[in-house]
Amino acid sequence: MPLTVPNWMRAFLPRRFRKTVARVAVVRLSGAIGAVSPIRPGLSIATVAPSLERAFSMPGLSAVALVINSPGGSPVQSHLIYRRIRALAAEKEIRVFAFVEDAAASGGYMIACAADEIVADPASLVGSIGVVSAGFGFDRLIERIGIERRVHTQGEAKAMLDPFRPENPEDIVRLKEIQADVQALFTGLVRERRPGLDASRDLFTGAVWTGRQALELGLVDALGDLRTTLRARYGEKVDLRLVAENRGSWLARLLRRAGPGQTAGGLPDALIAAVEERAAWARLGL
Repeated sequence: MPLTVPNWMRAFLPRRFRKTVARVAVVRLSGAIGAVSPIRPGLSIATVAPSLERAFSMPGLSAVALVINSPGGSPVQSHLIYRRIRALAAEKEIRVFAFVEDAAASGGYMIACAADEIVADPASLVGSIGVVSAGFGFDRLIERIGIERRVHTQGEAKAMLDPFRPENPEDIVRLKEIQADVQALFTGLVRERRPGLDASRDLFTGAVWTGRQALELGLVDALGDLRTTLRARYGEKVDLRLVAENRGSWLARLLRRAGPGQTAGGLPDALIAAVEERAAWARLGL
């Protein structure tokens, strides 16, 4: 096992002892981004932050590698994770790599943009730079089974997009305005972090590209995989340290399994969330 010497001590060592093996912390970021439940593992700032903090605090660190496999999800959680990575990278002055597995789409690509270099497999799916809102309409169903929906509000927009009422054109206009604002944030972030984008192509339509196409468009920097890329960059003996997810004590895990997501009231929400996650992957053809 390589001996770890703090950076401040290396200058005082004889030259023959100063050689150290490059160390790279590896953090896996897999799943849909947003609410997390015991039957729906995923990514949020609350679940990801501890692993990121441990990764960037590792002694003798040369870089942090993010292994990303996500179809996207919550724009807020995506942005919070992005900002935390950038803040830690700036604070610790550590280079960040992102390695795309099956997909870095939508919010997954936003997180990838936190890296200084993005590497994808030729067959990875990259992009989906856009905003989507999806739901269900139950107004005809409750009418058919004889249920009357009663809603009383203060504020005419409080019941916007109520799934138990017919769709209101004014609600759609307002939703489009919100989506446009979020899209402006997303595209501005991508332009800032990816200055080499192909200016002749409209890359902000929500479309996805293969890793090979993404390289030509400037969405990624190289094709490859984590092990090969980091060995080429830091040498054959590079020390790759996987930062395991902090699952907590056995009691905490037991309480999570018995938590709201497993109760009769919470199970339908968790199942709907699982269906929505499956739909997010399906939109990528995966």
